[in-house]
Amino acid sequence: MDQKLEGTPKAILQLAGRKVTSSEITNHWGTRLQWKVSRDGKEIATVGATTDLTFEHPDTAPGKYEVVLQQFQYVNYKKDKDGKFVESKYINISEPVSYTV
Repeated sequence: MDQKLEGTPKAILQLAGRKVTSSEITNHWGTRLQWKVSRDGKEIATVGATTDLTFEHPDTAPGKYEVVLQQFQYVNYKKDKDGKFVESKYINISEPVSYTV
């Protein structure tokens, strides 16, 4: 059975301090969601978001943080020698929000 990716998933993020809250997701594909957190332009964490659309990253190290909500886009099962998907990937479904510590 093939997955049908109809429409493009979208969410709107709101930031209150370091706490990020997502709106309901339109055109949700039913695949895994994750928060991607970057500090000073480098990815530092990914955290599952399937059960909670609110997230607060506990890191308080100084820097500029950026948080974006992503959803897994399945294309096929093709993997590399390390077992990572080659064509399937996470895509941003929101605009990133940022804050500075």
